[in-house]
Amino acid sequence: MVNDSMGLMELLRKAEGSEDLDFMREALRFICQELIDAEATATIGAAPYERTDERATHRNGTRSRILDTRVGTLELQIPKLRSGSFFPAILEPRRRIERALWSVICEAYVKGISTRKVDDLVKAMGATGVSASEVSRICKELDTAVDAFRHRALQGTWPYLWLDATFHKVREAGQVVSVATVVAIAVSEDGVRRIIGVDVGASEDHVFWLSFLRSLKARGFHGSKLVISDAHEGLRKAIAAVFAESSWQRCRVHFMRNALVLVPRAAQQMVAAAIRTVFMQPTHAEAVSHLEHVADGLDHRFAAVAKLLRDAAPDVLAHMQPAFPLEHRRQLHSTNPIERLNKEIKRRSDVVGIFPNRASLIRLVGAVLLEQDDEWAVGRRYMSAESMRRIGAKSFEEEVGAVLLSA
Repeated sequence: MVNDSMGLMELLRKAEGSEDLDFMREALRFICQELIDAEATATIGAAPYERTDERATHRNGTRSRILDTRVGTLELQIPKLRSGSFFPAILEPRRRIERALWSVICEAYVKGISTRKVDDLVKAMGATGVSASEVSRICKELDTAVDAFRHRALQGTWPYLWLDATFHKVREAGQVVSVATVVAIAVSEDGVRRIIGVDVGASEDHVFWLSFLRSLKARGFHGSKLVISDAHEGLRKAIAAVFAESSWQRCRVHFMRNALVLVPRAAQQMVAAAIRTVFMQPTHAEAVSHLEHVADGLDHRFAAVAKLLRDAAPDVLAHMQPAFPLEHRRQLHSTNPIERLNKEIKRRSDVVGIFPNRASLIRLVGAVLLEQDDEWAVGRRYMSAESMRRIGAKSFEEEVGAVLLSA
């Protein structure tokens, strides 16, 4: 292990020509920690135990922060301050979500609605007291970034759109109420997945969804071929009104849950297996035919399920239409891509519990989504550019049949 008193030049000499990852990881940790400590000294105005007229505050222990690098995971120690807060510039790219969470906690703290949990969180994040002016400054900076993200213009065409909602607790007019947080993600014409919208409303009703979807269009969203969502009635009507030219895919996961509710527990596994065989068919035409066959088999014992299956056939099989490439089906059949995003939102928002107002909820959720959108923008394409060019090909099912025959 590298001793913390080792000079930088000696460290570099040891690193020269070394292929030992453990050494390189410890060397990088040492350098990062030195940079953090130097920045903390500059912020405080004094080194540890140093007496100076420039000192603004004192150190008050440390908190751990994990940094993932190419040579492994580093555990760094960030100094906590008796007053105010400190976060090193070296970790700034990953800071946005933490600052959003911090602003929500601080706002609750300043408004006098804090709990023991909030107090503990404030202390853990490096402060023992927070001023209203500091909260205002942090919130203003975050709100500007989140607002720009939420209202940015949408360029190009977006063939696929996923919509879903989750719920949070917010204080309004002296009461705690549940509000709907709706999120939209889409895949662009070149196969890149992006988060294109987020909003908060009193409930997940038709009026709210209609307003949200119209706002996407007003920002330039167009070219949608398939919209994927659950079967919420208000959302369905809003999709039909705003995206009349698009097909609608009913989330297969939600559909299966709805179907199995109509079946005794002892028979659920058997019925689920029968329905799944519909989605294993290679083409849309074969899936439609097989669905009718499965429904016929269920008619005698589970007539309600058979009816649900027939009624939902056009919507639950929309992603298998010839217009959509075979390799896209795994992503298109459900709202799973957006539900994974909702789980990350919940992981962050559960720390807060009850938000002091809607603005604080938008601030935190927007920061989480902005961080994720940045990663998607520079990561791998969600769908290949070549496969995206095949959307709408009329002879696709014939191509699939040829591939299956040659396999």
